[in-house]
Amino acid sequence: MIPLGCVADDFTGATDLGDTLVQRGMRTILLVDVPADGLAVPDADCVIVALKTRTAPAPAAVHQSTAALRWLRDAGTRQFFFKYCSTFDSTDAGNIGPVADALLAELGEGFTVAVPAFPENGRTVYLGHLFVWDQLLSESSMRHHPLTPMTDANLVRVLQRQTTGRVGLIPYRTVCAGPEAIRAACARLRNDGVRYAIVDAVAPEHLEHIGAACDGLRLVTGGSGVARGLPENLRRHGVSRGAGGAEGVPPVGGYAAVLAGSCSAATLAQVAEMRRSAPALAIDPQALVTEDVAARAVRWAEPLLPQGPVLIYTSAPPDEVARVQAALGQDRAAALIERALTEIASGLVARGVRRLVVAGGETAGAIVQALGIRALRIGSRIDPGVPWTFGLGEIPIALALKSGNFGGPDFFLRALGERR
Repeated sequence: MIPLGCVADDFTGATDLGDTLVQRGMRTILLVDVPADGLAVPDADCVIVALKTRTAPAPAAVHQSTAALRWLRDAGTRQFFFKYCSTFDSTDAGNIGPVADALLAELGEGFTVAVPAFPENGRTVYLGHLFVWDQLLSESSMRHHPLTPMTDANLVRVLQRQTTGRVGLIPYRTVCAGPEAIRAACARLRNDGVRYAIVDAVAPEHLEHIGAACDGLRLVTGGSGVARGLPENLRRHGVSRGAGGAEGVPPVGGYAAVLAGSCSAATLAQVAEMRRSAPALAIDPQALVTEDVAARAVRWAEPLLPQGPVLIYTSAPPDEVARVQAALGQDRAAALIERALTEIASGLVARGVRRLVVAGGETAGAIVQALGIRALRIGSRIDPGVPWTFGLGEIPIALALKSGNFGGPDFFLRALGERR
């Protein structure tokens, strides 16, 4: 039996969730993509299936997510979790609503909560409105996201546009009253025919209350923060030992590199900080059309790797991103960048890189798949939401898969300094 089985819509979100659960003592394994039939169920308290569906066409996202849930269900999962970003990254077409609808239908359930809040990283929800630190989501840098621009902070409205089910709200005052009040609110909404409840949360203890109230829900949806309250429910029912955490993960030597594909404000600051003290190479997306930029980047990095970490990045400010998308088209630009960074990652690993920091969910997913890694064990925390992970394959490799929005300006160098 798997006490907690999770479906994550991108790879950095999957490791973010794994970090939360490891901090609560759960031995956590991340599986890359929908597992093949016959794969042995890993010995773990939690199994996360990491997909690359956040910006996929909605039908593809639904297909992959339901396939992952079926595998987890067949493996004996007790409770399911659908993980998406704490900034609710999506469009009016999905994919949060369509996937959640499909997962509820697959489980024969008619109600769940939607809890993206992660106060430790500045994501809070008040009266249904999502804030990034002290700014409404629609006024934050997320409004410029190249793939999922978030221009409405009212999550009830955002989710309602993505689902045919009704969306309600469990407000701050109810959450402050504790788990029993939240449970009662869920029951009232369910009886009124509401399918989803956006739940307010502005402090870590609110997530504890919400997590406790989710005991008995077959499916929970949200960011990684609300998962912090789930392990205690499972321990109380005697289905999880919950005492393993990050123990037993091995140290990894070898060269180090950072690949940054995110264009978030946090990643741009991290790129700027690392450029001051380490070799750095910017990739021009328009050059990818006619030149073998990936091969040239690997040749550039090879003699520098023995001296310390290197940085290779496509990250750029919003005006530069807009210029590239206007010239190449949004989908083509994204595909070119993704292919180049995966080729660079493969080339670096072939030359001895064994510690790799990757910024950006789409970038991370493509790189992990290109490296042929099928499973990762979640290791020690670097920053809230960003742990080291360790590939469970022939080549020992440590990966830090960072959401574009996470981490302080010195994250890249501090992460690699901790692993030297």
